[in-house]
Amino acid sequence: MTPAGSLLIATDLRKTYGPTPALDGAHFSIHPGEVVAIMGPSGSGKSTLLHCLAGIVTPDSGSILYQGREMHGMSDAHRSALRRSDFGFVFQFGQLVPELSCVENVALPLRLNGTPRKHAEATALDWMRRLEVDDLKDKRPGEVSGGQGQRVAVARSLVTGPRVLFADEPTGALDSFNGERVMELLTEAARSTQAAVVLVTHEARVAAYSDREIVVRDGKSRDMERAV
Repeated sequence: MTPAGSLLIATDLRKTYGPTPALDGAHFSIHPGEVVAIMGPSGSGKSTLLHCLAGIVTPDSGSILYQGREMHGMSDAHRSALRRSDFGFVFQFGQLVPELSCVENVALPLRLNGTPRKHAEATALDWMRRLEVDDLKDKRPGEVSGGQGQRVAVARSLVTGPRVLFADEPTGALDSFNGERVMELLTEAARSTQAAVVLVTHEARVAAYSDREIVVRDGKSRDMERAV
């Protein structure tokens, strides 16, 4: 797929940790509403690519354009603001705040952006209904199952209406049944809002939910066109 009309484009990314190259000329592009899976073996550079695309890690060289703007030229404060508003994140172990209830966890990104509590929790509850976990609103993360907790985490990642959702091994800690349900709900919810999904996984069954796959090996990327 060509970068024309892409929301996020990365070109010739290079990143080295000590003597070890994590990225060695990687490329990436994604359109609004598209789900792209980044695949590769452990240590291939796929998570480093995701962290660079999200503005968490700065590449040593190369270009990352978000909505036509070079991210390298943005201030740290601007990139942090993007991660609070335009970007959403789902991690392997959910990373919910144990002291908060599930609805408070989902509402947290809105609260951090200054949204009043009542409105934030109403919006959070709407997303929890979409992810089929609204009945858990008053429970704490330690009182729900792994699959339920991950759906709460997905709701939290979508509550701000992000343009790009970054999902790093979102089903890695789940069994196959719960993993597939999380992926069904995640991709359905993201597509309903035209959010682009950058999905890091090493599992073919998870990558099957994507529109396109990019394979990263030895820090280099290869776009795998899917047969129609």
